[in-house]
Order: sequence, then C-alpha cells, then structure tokens
Amino acid sequence: MEIGVPKETKDQEFRVGLSPSSVRVLKENGHQVFVESQAGVGAGFTDDDYRQVGAEIVTAQEAWNRELVVKVKEPLRAEYQFLQKGQLLFTYLHLAADRALTEHLIDCGVTAIAYETVEVANSTNKLPLLTPMSIIAGRLSVQFGARFLERQQGGRGVLLGGVPGVRPARVVILGGGVVGTEAARIAVGMGATVQILDVNVERLSYLETIFGSRVELLYSNSAQIDAVVPDADLLIGAVLVPGRRAPILVNRELVGRMRPGSVIVDVAVDQGGCIETLRATSHTAPTYVEAGVVHYGVPNMPGAVPWTATQALNNSTLPYIVQLANLGMQAVAANPALAAGVNVHNHRLVHPAVQEVFPDLVT
Repeated sequence: MEIGVPKETKDQEFRVGLSPSSVRVLKENGHQVFVESQAGVGAGFTDDDYRQVGAEIVTAQEAWNRELVVKVKEPLRAEYQFLQKGQLLFTYLHLAADRALTEHLIDCGVTAIAYETVEVANSTNKLPLLTPMSIIAGRLSVQFGARFLERQQGGRGVLLGGVPGVRPARVVILGGGVVGTEAARIAVGMGATVQILDVNVERLSYLETIFGSRVELLYSNSAQIDAVVPDADLLIGAVLVPGRRAPILVNRELVGRMRPGSVIVDVAVDQGGCIETLRATSHTAPTYVEAGVVHYGVPNMPGAVPWTATQALNNSTLPYIVQLANLGMQAVAANPALAAGVNVHNHRLVHPAVQEVFPDLVT
C-alpha cells in the first residue's frame, strides 16, 4: 500500500505521523511511504533520516494523494482539498467539537479512523492510542500551570511547591483518569496540595493505592465542585467521555469566584472543554484572562514536546498502521478495536458517540 505522511499545519504542531523507525517497519512489510519534505524536522527527524529507511520525500499534495494517510492532528480547512473518496485517514479527529470537519469528511467520502476512539474491549488500556498523549498532556498541564502562576505570566505569583513557612499552591483536578492521574503525579512531586474529583468510586479507591494520603480524593458532584474550585490556585480539567463532548462542570459564575491570577488548564479542550469560560487557544498565544483568571486552552499540548510525543504515539499506533497497510478495510473487519475507531465511512457518520452530538448528520 502507498502511505502518505503530511507535515502538520496546526499552530506549532511539531509532531509527525510516522517516525523513521516506523517507516522502516512499514517498508519491511512491503509498503511504500511518502513523507512530505520537512515533516519530521520539528520532532528531530531530517529528510535524510527518512530517505535512509526507504521513504520518498515529496510535496504536500503528493503525500496526501495516497491510499492511507497517517497524521497526528485533524485536517485543517486548508487541507480539506486533499481529502478524497476511498482514502483511509488515520489521525486524531475529536469530531464532537468540530462540526465543519465532520460535515466535510462525510461529503468527501473518506474513511476516517480516529486515534481517540480506537478502543480495546475488556482491557485496562481501553483507549490505547489516546493513552500515551494523555500521559504527556497530564504531566504538561502542571508544568504549564506552574509557569502561568508566575507573576510575569499574569498569574498570582504563587510557587507551586511553596517554601518552609509559606503554604504551597492548591491544585484541583477534575477527573481521575489518565490525564488527572499524571497531573497529580507531577503536582505532588512539585510539593503542591492536590485534590482529585471523580465520579467513579472504584477509580478513587485505585488512586488511593497510588497516592495514599498525599492526595485528597473526593467524589465529584456539583456541591463538591462548588466547594473546592474557588480555593484552587491551579484548576485542571481532565474529563473524558470517549467520542463525546466534555460536560461543563465549572460554570462562569464559579470561575468568577476564583482568586484573581489563578490559572485554569483544560486538557479536555479538544473535546469542547469542561470549563464554561474556556476556549481553544494555541501555542503561539496560549492564554487569555477572563474574570481575572488565566485560561490555558491549547488543544495540542503534547506538540510542545514533539521528540518525546512522536515516539510515544508511534509505539502505540504502529501495530494498527501495519494492519491497515496490510489489509486495508479488511483490517477494520478483523480488528474490533479499529472498528471502534471508525468515525466516518462511505459518506456516513458511523460512530455512535459522534452521532449523538450531530443527530441531524446521521443518515
């Protein structure tokens, strides 16, 4: 099969769909790989690195004009022109937060498989292609939060870990999944006071085995959220409902009760966000201030560490890419995890969770 790897065009998105080592594996399986020139430079891979493992270096249009296109982030409007009927697109999509892209994928006839909805049944790693980026985003959320709490960045001027005689920052994390757990690891390591809220009591019990008394574990409901959010120096949104838009857990009025200079980092922004005042930003302009609170809403946070993120992503995506390259759509029929990842096929919106968001697009 011919596989195309375009250069990412999202603002400061330096990850790349295939690393040279992944290209080598695909070549060993008898496939041709076409990589757009400079696609891997931001992640530390030169065009020569790709040539050495057998890839052809091509233009953007030539990379897109292939049976299987492997990316990292969703196609932007400027890339819509390259999508074509019968093509397989394998990337993060987050369609629940992007009606325009959903409509175009339906119209153009592409088969769109979303990393974030590939799901393994009866497994502790149910979303295997989302997990590695969730780990990175969770850890980065605290790094970025600590930075924007600095006064020069518009924050309160609070040191996350405090110092002897001065209390540390209070970090409130909404959601105890992968993102929330990794955020807590870093926040605890930096010496912050940490609270995690989650609706899953079993998950809270599991988190107790990890953190013990170092993290306060709270059952999440509206009353509990109202009680803890105003005292947060750093509020992290880490809510995930696979394939669906994230629920709004913190309304505008509650944000207004936070201290001026507090920071919100909403990792759920690519699924619409769980903070009412949060809107998508970019690595170029990552924050804005509303109600006196610094808001950070970059939807491609792992793009800040592309060398790490590209390799972590490829470790998880490559087995599925090999299956798609070897079998085409038969791979979807043979692998229930890939089948769960299909969002759009043959001019139809097929993923149940996205159908719930856009019922008028279901035919």
